[in-house]
Amino acid sequence: MEPIQWNPGKLMEISGSYWQTCTLHAAVKLDVFSAIDGAQLDGDSLSQTLDCDKDSLDRLLNAAAAMGLLVKTGNRYANSPGCRRFLSRHSEQYIGYIIMHHQQLVESWANLALAVKNGRPIRKGVGKSDESWRRNFLLGMFNIAMNLAPRLVPLVELSGRRHLLDLGGGPGTYAIHFCRENPGLTATVFDLPTTRPFAEKTIRQFELSERISFQPGNYLEDNIGEGYDVAWLSHILHGEGRQACTQLIQKTVTALKPGGMIIIHEFIVDNTMDAPLFPALFSLNMLLGTPSGRAYSQQQLTDMLGGCGVKDIQRIHFDSPTDSSILLGVTAG
Repeated sequence: MEPIQWNPGKLMEISGSYWQTCTLHAAVKLDVFSAIDGAQLDGDSLSQTLDCDKDSLDRLLNAAAAMGLLVKTGNRYANSPGCRRFLSRHSEQYIGYIIMHHQQLVESWANLALAVKNGRPIRKGVGKSDESWRRNFLLGMFNIAMNLAPRLVPLVELSGRRHLLDLGGGPGTYAIHFCRENPGLTATVFDLPTTRPFAEKTIRQFELSERISFQPGNYLEDNIGEGYDVAWLSHILHGEGRQACTQLIQKTVTALKPGGMIIIHEFIVDNTMDAPLFPALFSLNMLLGTPSGRAYSQQQLTDMLGGCGVKDIQRIHFDSPTDSSILLGVTAG
């Protein structure tokens, strides 16, 4: 990559980029995009619908239009095509929950220097957060997975495998898509008890309750079962330190049948640890929210897997907005 030619303008652009972030967060939190949906509305009608101060909302709408989120014609505002598709609740591709989850992280990111100085997290974990916080997190993960799973799942060959463990699977989105892609597959979603109502509701919506079950528990402390043909660990290792990750991988390997497959889906940094950008920044996000979590490199993950007896390890790259990718391998036959 060509070195960036830093100057005061570029530095100030990065320094003030959170202004645009907060504008997007406010518009999503107030549900501006859902209120407009496919219409063209003026500030007066929107201020009444959203119960907002008219002058203040006008400023927000104009800033959103300046960013290209909204399209302004005369005194009326319409959604840009992408924002109607992804930021209106009327769309099946709505991702507003993950944006609201990001908004919940802003306060801790504002204290990053303190976390770096002390080496300790700033915010509470998901399990210790309030209901609104957990809901945005869970639905946000569902938003992301629903957009990614249809492209990711077909890349993993599971023919002949019968029982999948979706460890820390949240709402079970990946278990759902793996089962849809593989008619002979059943799955168990293992996650905290607080996740169960949302997971079972989601599974019912896809009419897969007979093939996907939910097992409540703490995957670090509780029995995760046995006899699985394949285990899917999506975005759970980054929440733990290296020792806990190794223990979790070993626990998963033990739960697999001989020749079982373990699949890790993570934000993987280069072995130099300084790229790609999103995983490198995400490692800071884990510093802010966990005692030991971080983004791991391919070599670090491969070493953990190999140390637990996993062989034939390979990486599957795919187009992801967050530079996530897959490592998979099999246990001894």
